[in-house]
Amino acid sequence: MQGINQDNTRKHHKIMKKSMLKIFSLIIFSLGLISCEKEFIQPVLTASTGPSITLSKATAVLVKEEVANEALTVSWPKPDYGFTAAASYTILIDKKGGDFSKAVAVSVGGDLKKTFKVGELNPILLQLGLKAGVASGVDFKLQSVIGPTTSFLSPAASFTVTPFLDKLDLSTNWGVVGSATPGGWNGPDLPFYKTDVANVLVAYVDLAVGEIKFRTDNKWDYNVGDGGSGSIKVNGDNIKVNTAGSYKITLDLTKNTYTIIPYSWGVVGSSAPNGWGGPDVPFWYDPATDQWRAIVKLVKGEIKIRFNNDWSLNYGDDGANGTLEAGGANIAIGADGFYLITFNQKELKVKIETFKVWGIVGSATAGGWGGPDTKFRPDFGNEGIWYLNNISLSVGEIKFRLNDDWGVNYGDDGANGSLESGGANIAIGSAGVYNVKLDFRNPAAPTYTLIKN
Repeated sequence: MQGINQDNTRKHHKIMKKSMLKIFSLIIFSLGLISCEKEFIQPVLTASTGPSITLSKATAVLVKEEVANEALTVSWPKPDYGFTAAASYTILIDKKGGDFSKAVAVSVGGDLKKTFKVGELNPILLQLGLKAGVASGVDFKLQSVIGPTTSFLSPAASFTVTPFLDKLDLSTNWGVVGSATPGGWNGPDLPFYKTDVANVLVAYVDLAVGEIKFRTDNKWDYNVGDGGSGSIKVNGDNIKVNTAGSYKITLDLTKNTYTIIPYSWGVVGSSAPNGWGGPDVPFWYDPATDQWRAIVKLVKGEIKIRFNNDWSLNYGDDGANGTLEAGGANIAIGADGFYLITFNQKELKVKIETFKVWGIVGSATAGGWGGPDTKFRPDFGNEGIWYLNNISLSVGEIKFRLNDDWGVNYGDDGANGSLESGGANIAIGSAGVYNVKLDFRNPAAPTYTLIKN
């Protein structure tokens, strides 16, 4: 009996030992789970808004002669998000009291401050619609972005600033109207611009065969026509245009006279689309700078600038220094690409630079989906604005793309006037002549307008 009891005791001890080992193992396993859970606990954001920003000054008057000087520095502390985070920052600028839906965005990466030069801040202010020479309020906010889904917006900081006018104001209320103009007798009129002589106006226009008159404010309340022998007369006769072409119209409101002469500057050469024989790629007049501009696709070769598609007056560059000479040396183009050519007729200077240009493409255009695209013109007095007037579109679809290439293109997913990268084709439901405007002043939210004449 004693041997049996000892065996039972040993068995009992073994069972107890196994049970204790199991319990101990469960405790260790549970602790391990807790430890693992701690490793995967998500960080908690302790900041509800982005860091407050500080402006280096409260007011400023910007001066054109100081474009390279500091205008304003915006700074902010490194925020505490409760964990280590690499944030990227964007400064948003809007008019005082604005809702920032159309704010200008300036990306600064991971920096903790941004210094605006006078020449950098002034065009932003004009883009927002502030008037030159007038003190106005501006609000700044800071957007902090952490990862693809988390962002914070700081409280607004206010700034009072007086911008300057950084473009020429050669505008007048006079215009050219008539059957020879793209807008017909109802307008919109082709504009006259101021010249160096008081009350002498000039218009550079493309006219068809037909008739024209001159009037103010796009209305018939006050108009002048031909009074005989080159004079103008209130409510005078229509002025005939017998040959389609490009013209310079000079209107002298002191002497009550006018002149109309064929007038065009163009790019010609082995680099140009039509070679040395032309017709030349035309320049257009830019009143914001009182210069001539051309956007043209060139190949490696040479060009010159000439007047009225004729060699009797042509310019080249003998020293390859941007200064033009009558009959001078051919200007070398080193590589294929799109170029912006700026021709200063008064100073006889030329600037040739590679350029990215927006175009319109699609089944509704003359070039179809294969192009070449019809090119927009930039508004050099309002950066980010591109316009294309009097383009004939058929029933079909269009999109906007950069440099005749699908690498960068925009459509409209919602048919609501906003542009999306790679967005849906834009339907043209009615054939006709249209004016198209692209607005890239806020690159994050570009828009367009499409108006039938």
